[in-house]
Amino acid sequence: MKQILLLLSITGATCSMQAQDIQLPTPARSGGKALMETLNERRSERAFEKKAMPLQTLSDLLWAANGFNRPDKRTAPTASNKQELELYVVLDDKAYLHDARKNVLTFIAQEDFSAALGQGNITSKAAVNIVIVGDNSKSQSKYVYMDTGYISQNIYLYAASAGLGTVARGSYNGAGLFKALKLSGKQEVTLVHPVGYLK
Repeated sequence: MKQILLLLSITGATCSMQAQDIQLPTPARSGGKALMETLNERRSERAFEKKAMPLQTLSDLLWAANGFNRPDKRTAPTASNKQELELYVVLDDKAYLHDARKNVLTFIAQEDFSAALGQGNITSKAAVNIVIVGDNSKSQSKYVYMDTGYISQNIYLYAASAGLGTVARGSYNGAGLFKALKLSGKQEVTLVHPVGYLK
């Protein structure tokens, strides 16, 4: 009997430690700095203070980057509205896929992502690393990369408006991220955006 109770106790503890999906709060669609002021302050930042990002801020950031601002359209345009790009979110040792319609972070994997993300302190000190993933089966590769640029600029502008720092990074281990994020088919990582609090 004691062995059964101990097994149940261990199993329960293991289940409680497993990563879960995260329901994000409704994004705030107003406020922030004026456009011209935000453009004036847009820049690349690489030195971050290790600090957790509140879920409200993360929700606002992801909505600004590639959320839905109309029933079938997003904040970032895509050629012929193919919507071939999705955001994967790496928070420390956990990775999630952002479901933009439900505003949920769907758990993907838990492991050490540092080698796949690359560039040491830039990614490890960031509050979040946003991995932009394109699906080449939905659109031509030239449009996938063009559309990635729109999302990248949205991240830059939100960061400048919210007093955060970010930098677009093309230096990462593509094969490592493909495996770690459990991508498949014609999916590919197009850009990594660490976002964090300025040091």
